[in-house]
Amino acid sequence: MFERIDTICLTVSNVEQSSIWYQELGFKVAFKGKGYRVLAIGNSRVPLTIEEGRNSSKENSTYPILFTKDIKTTNRMLKEKGVEVTKLQNDGDNTYFDFYDLDHNKLQVCFWE
Repeated sequence: MFERIDTICLTVSNVEQSSIWYQELGFKVAFKGKGYRVLAIGNSRVPLTIEEGRNSSKENSTYPILFTKDIKTTNRMLKEKGVEVTKLQNDGDNTYFDFYDLDHNKLQVCFWE
């Protein structure tokens, strides 16, 4: 029935401004449509789509989790860019932290061995 996850979509208030913000974090615009952008990151086959609209809640309950090989450096680099980030946490299997885009959409970064 289903072949794969095609994309993960987040609602943003200003697609142009958010697109620039994500590009500054290393995302690349893979496709540009009216009111949305499809963004690629690293060698992932699942892109992130940002779509202009109105978000009805303070924090999204569905969010992408990005993998990094160096979580401490990634956390520090995001902080240096002025990005809102949480403290590093460890659940026994993964080390992770959350960060938030311009519309306060939650994204998570993880590392595991």
